[in-house]
This record gives sequence, structure tokens and C-alpha cells, in this order.
Amino acid sequence: MFLYHLFRKKKLKTPIDLSVLKVDMHSHILPGIDDGARDLTDSIEMVRKLSRIGFKKLITTPHIMADNYKNTPATINKAKNELNYELKKENISIEIEAAAEYFMDEGLIKHVEKHDMLTMGKNLVLIELPYFNEPPGILEIFFELNTNGYKVILAHPERYIYWYNDLAKFEKLKDRDVFFQLNILTFADQYPYPARKIADSLIDMEMIEYLGTDIHNCKQYELLEKALYDPKLNKLIESGKLKNHLL
Repeated sequence: MFLYHLFRKKKLKTPIDLSVLKVDMHSHILPGIDDGARDLTDSIEMVRKLSRIGFKKLITTPHIMADNYKNTPATINKAKNELNYELKKENISIEIEAAAEYFMDEGLIKHVEKHDMLTMGKNLVLIELPYFNEPPGILEIFFELNTNGYKVILAHPERYIYWYNDLAKFEKLKDRDVFFQLNILTFADQYPYPARKIADSLIDMEMIEYLGTDIHNCKQYELLEKALYDPKLNKLIESGKLKNHLL
């Protein structure tokens, strides 16, 4: 770990302008429905801060989990409409859309079968895996999603510790046309060290199509600002590989 930090490239002299991305497609800014913004005051402050670093549109992605966050399109859209109403009152001009971050648990297939999943664009769905134990049947579940007309974006692949020593697993997913979304917070050492190392590897392997903040609270904004001086993040943004602006 020490050597990795020792030989990491020097920070940029000026922060990266995220306006080139246009869209933050992973955040938890809706009030009171998951582990993100606690209330509308939090939500509005987070939106202000994300606008400040260049985003023109936010696709917020509340958790949907069978056990913890039993959100539905109705609960999510209600919170989105409340936020949009308050933003209009505050004269904050930014586009807010809502999708979801679906956890791969026993409830996921039920959503697929009901065909009620909240998507980005026409058919893109954001899927999160458990962090510590690889769930069984990942490829089969992704195939089921594809069969039902959905395209998978895998949320923050750099955070799944069971693949840290097996990059071939990432290649198998890419062979199945799975898109990868990297967290900007990874570039501010928000997560344990191996996550950053894997992120760098995925960038070098040209496997990343989307960037998201995955911001949950205002305190994380300081980390986002720190990340904007990272050369590896700048390399990814300048690569022309990212698809955020198409959302």
C-alpha cells in the first residue's frame, strides 16, 4: 500500500471540470427514502453542490433492496417530484430524473418479471452486488435481464472484494455486454485501498463506460472536490469512452 501511494502520479494543479460529463447517473439525493439525503434540506444542498462542480442533470438512484429499502417506482417518483417542486421554488435550474440502484437479492427477479424496473434512458438498469460474498448465478441473472429487454450497468465494480485477485471475472462480464460504472469518490480514497487499485486497472483495460458520484451526504462533497485533482480520473474523462452525456 505504501509503495502504491508513493508512486502514484502527482495531483493536477487545477480541478477537473465535470461539465463534460453533463450527467451524474448515480446518487442518493432523494429525501428520506434510503441511506442518502435525510430530508429536503439535505437534498437541496447536495443538488447545489453537484451543480457547482459542473453537472447539468442528475439521475438519482435510490436503493431498492428486499430487506432494507423496499422502494417502488411510486415512492421514488413521489420523492423526486417533491424535490423538483422545492428546487423550482428555490430557482435552482437543474434536471432531476429518477432511476434506482437494484441490489442483487431475492427480490430482483421479481422486479424483472413484473417489468417495473426504473431505467436510465430506454432500458439501462443499475445493478449492485454484495460487497463481500459473490452471489450465485450472476451471469444467469444478467441474461434474464437482457432477455427481458434490459441492459445492465454494474455499479462500482471496484468495490467487490471477491474479484480483486481475478480480473478475468470482469472480462467475462464485459463479454456479456455489461457496462461498468465507476465511483468518482474512489479517487479520493473513500474506500479501502484495493478499490482504488482495481479502479486504475479497469481504466487501463478501457472497461469503464460511466462515472457516478454515488454521493450520500453533504460531507462527501469535500471528497468529490479532492477527487477532481486526480490524474487517473482525468485520463478516464479525456479518453472519450464515457457515455454519461448520452443519458
